[in-house]
Amino acid sequence: MNSPMIALLPATTAESLPLIYDSPHSGNTYPADFRMALDMNLLRRSEDAFVEELFAPVTGLGGQLLYAKFPRCYIDTNRALEDIDVAMIAGEWPEPVTASGKLARGAGLIWRQVKEYGQIYDRQLSIEEVRHRIEHCWRPYHRALQDLLDQAWQSSGCVVHINCHSMASRGDHTTEDGPVARPDFILGDRDGTTCAAVVTDTVAAVLRGQGYEVALNDPYKGQELVRRYADPAAGRHSLQIEINRALYMNESSIEKTAGFEPLQQNLTLISQALAELAREMAAQSRAL
Repeated sequence: MNSPMIALLPATTAESLPLIYDSPHSGNTYPADFRMALDMNLLRRSEDAFVEELFAPVTGLGGQLLYAKFPRCYIDTNRALEDIDVAMIAGEWPEPVTASGKLARGAGLIWRQVKEYGQIYDRQLSIEEVRHRIEHCWRPYHRALQDLLDQAWQSSGCVVHINCHSMASRGDHTTEDGPVARPDFILGDRDGTTCAAVVTDTVAAVLRGQGYEVALNDPYKGQELVRRYADPAAGRHSLQIEINRALYMNESSIEKTAGFEPLQQNLTLISQALAELAREMAAQSRAL
């Protein structure tokens, strides 16, 4: 890791499996140059708080976990570089632009607002500010993740990538699903295109076996980090997991609740199942 804004939890076992987790949205280190106008307590509601802690036990099973320290509302690594709101920038942005539905909701590469809580800035950003965020946060995170995935794939002929997130317990008028209660988990494989069915099915089966309500690809199918690095036909499998925050934290105070440790233990059962699956996939690859 060559950036102070990202961190890696390596495997703590002698066996290193082709199992890579990443948590791009749990960062809570707010850079001094952010200069936001929105109240910090409201801004922090965009964080996938504590997600890297929930999944950290995977390192004791032979997996690795990469996570961002910077907040997603500063720059979102789960967006394409082209997904940028040029109206937020002072001057003419010189790079290509391709607007997504996320950008239309104020949550593109550089967030404009935090859901219904309000606008983040009372100013435009300079081109230099945006480029700084890209070069010091977005690119280092993507380089680190790609390196981890490539190394695992080169050593094993396959890799299982789990993209880890949490979600508000209810949507609102700015979200894809509207103001409705959400299930316990949403698994996103972009309609079966980013991983073999066995990866999604394994996670869903473990969760449902524990009594959780699990949805697939609705409303979250997976964004840039699964789209960009998945190639199931080549043995590169990426799955997004969204966890309902009400299972483990107080969404207003951003504090852990008594549900944190039981959930962490249950997520470790998923990691155990995925570790065995990654081991089997690697053995099959070597046999070819």
